[in-house]
Amino acid sequence: MKVFVGVCLVFGLSLLGLGSAIKCFKCKDYTGSCSKTQDCRFEDACLSLHERGGLTYRQCIKYSDCEKSMLTQMFPHISSFKYSCCMSDLCNHAPLTVARSSLLGLLASLAVFLWCVL
Repeated sequence: MKVFVGVCLVFGLSLLGLGSAIKCFKCKDYTGSCSKTQDCRFEDACLSLHERGGLTYRQCIKYSDCEKSMLTQMFPHISSFKYSCCMSDLCNHAPLTVARSSLLGLLASLAVFLWCVL
């Protein structure tokens, strides 16, 4: 019984973040070093838009707006750009941060499981 409770607790903790909205980097810069973040809404994705020879924009965007025609309307002052949209925490800049937070979550779940079993 104690093992079953531990397994259920680990499984529940691993699902804890699945229902929440994502977090994206938010900045406009030339260097690519972005540390400011913002909490997005549930229907949002993270946008990285790179202006040819210019700025990089990072922000939350409604996922359905993440297409070239909509972005051209949203950024009318930019004539040529490349973009990408993604749907996980901080995916528009720093994948190492996401990996680090996932590892911490896994380690915390493992610690709780071992505490329940032993």
